[in-house]
Amino acid sequence: MHHLKSTILPVFLATAWISVSEFFRNEFLLKSYWIKHYEGLGLAFPSEPVNGALWGLWSLLFAIAIFIIAKKFSLLHTTLLSWFVAFVLMWVVTGNLGVLPYGILLYAVPLSLLEAFVASWIIKKLA
Repeated sequence: MHHLKSTILPVFLATAWISVSEFFRNEFLLKSYWIKHYEGLGLAFPSEPVNGALWGLWSLLFAIAIFIIAKKFSLLHTTLLSWFVAFVLMWVVTGNLGVLPYGILLYAVPLSLLEAFVASWIIKKLA
């Protein structure tokens, strides 16, 4: 039972937070940016249920990575390292592929830092 409380619960709660954060940021705040950018590329923005499911998987994997990183680092270092690994590397790749609307970074950078911080805090407090 201790394993459930110290491992699964923090990862589950962090996954839930990350999922809500991602959904809010990309579906409510930034969706019009994404759609317009993709239309400019002659593409349809991927918003099928399978895409949502893959973002759910990404959220779980991000929470697991934070859990592992948090075992070795302080809250600040966990936040910054996990944010760098999850977001900065994703933006480099999507920018390289030409599918990143750079205008979203004004919003995405602070909101993703907040997302990484809260997820790291949840894991640090509960693990």
